[in-house]
Amino acid sequence: MNPVVHFEIPYKNPERAVNFYSKVFEWSHEQLGPDMGNYILLTTAISDAKPGEAAGAINGGMFPFKDDWPAQYPSIVIAVKDINETILKIKENGGEVLGDPMLIPGTGLYVSFLDTEGSRLSVLQPVSK
Repeated sequence: MNPVVHFEIPYKNPERAVNFYSKVFEWSHEQLGPDMGNYILLTTAISDAKPGEAAGAINGGMFPFKDDWPAQYPSIVIAVKDINETILKIKENGGEVLGDPMLIPGTGLYVSFLDTEGSRLSVLQPVSK
């Protein structure tokens, strides 16, 4: 298999976007500057891979298009400990939550949101095991 190993989120205002993701999800960032196209690296997890080893990958899925669902585009799903607390942080930091959390049986609570730049992502509070 060829794993997904990286994601990208477009931004319109770099300070606003970095502020949103650092405050809501505690991600760190590194601004690479004009010589690197003003690209911003995002770190969402600390890797404990040894040199030469793959640091890991993410799995994904596909869902059927539904006429009555908002903003159906490819999405990044972020695991959170408390979906209600995260919803408050999203709103407090300029994001928009798209509906109410829904229970995905055997998986957890899920809801999509728009960030400050208009990108659609989702959060998932996994089922406690």
